[in-house]
Amino acid sequence: MANATLVFSLNWSRFVPMESLIKEVESVIENSSITNEKELENFRLELLSRKGKISELFEMFRQVAPEEKKKYGAKINQLKSLAETKFNALKENIGATKESDSGDQTDPSLPLRNLPAGSRHPLQIVLDEMQEIFIRAGFVVENGPEMEDDWHNFSALNFPEDHPARDMQDTFFIDEDFALRTHTSSVQVRSMEKGELPIRIIAPGRVYRNEAVSARANCFFHQVEGLYIDKDVSMADMKQLLLYFAHEFFGKDARIRLRPSYFPFTEPSAEMDVTCFLCNGKGCNVCKYTGWLEVMGCGMVDPAVLDACGIDSTTYSGYAFGIGVERIAMLKYDVKDLRTFFDNDVRFLSQFRSKD
Repeated sequence: MANATLVFSLNWSRFVPMESLIKEVESVIENSSITNEKELENFRLELLSRKGKISELFEMFRQVAPEEKKKYGAKINQLKSLAETKFNALKENIGATKESDSGDQTDPSLPLRNLPAGSRHPLQIVLDEMQEIFIRAGFVVENGPEMEDDWHNFSALNFPEDHPARDMQDTFFIDEDFALRTHTSSVQVRSMEKGELPIRIIAPGRVYRNEAVSARANCFFHQVEGLYIDKDVSMADMKQLLLYFAHEFFGKDARIRLRPSYFPFTEPSAEMDVTCFLCNGKGCNVCKYTGWLEVMGCGMVDPAVLDACGIDSTTYSGYAFGIGVERIAMLKYDVKDLRTFFDNDVRFLSQFRSKD
């Protein structure tokens, strides 16, 4: 012991032979039993961290006599390599054990779990049903931008400069030239401007009105508008299509009636009513005991609109119609408050879950 190199250790708190310290750490490394991540981290902190025993050995190495530095320097480096090899092996072993424990333990012989099916939004259900009916009648779906210029949203549709719809009370204006579209009739204008006749389209989409939100109105809603232009198109053609739609959507016993109305872009114009499908026309609180429900506006395309869009009104004629999706959905599902469709209440939406 007299010839041993003594060094002072703060952690060991005594003068001890360097040889003894190295053997002590070596014994700790070889005899460590690690079974989990917490023990592995303690192993790293005790031996390999900046304040661990091996780092302290390197600090004490400075006290070693110059003639013995080569000897003890090699031993400490070997000790560090041993600790790192042991640490990496333990880490790999624990990782493999963890992966094995968390592997797929599913028993394939067990019956499948019956997960609840999702649901489509009621407005989307109604919109899809409408589109399918008109597609079967030969119409194609057209889409357009929701931000429109004055020409496509108003002027081309025969809206006078002083028409109330141009007022800020009805329209969300972006600037002097652009506004959020107030109807999907703007898509009809774009289709007519293409000049590809005949035209038989429907234009579904969201539209915007500057209105107070209430149980019966919202600042945005959805429409399905239709347009048919060809030679010799008459009001009778329009009535036949709308009767077909009523039978397909409301049932074979549905009847329709057309009442005179006014729209700037159609002449003559009409409102279409359908027999109340809730009371079968007998009268109830929904139809206000009239037996009829108003479902859409329609009419023959005004010749001024055709001419504005580059279509010869002396050769071609056509009809247009527009249906509010929310109104039909409220009637179909007996929803009293329009805002219910936009509240995202899962209790309401889950009622439309698929039965498949």
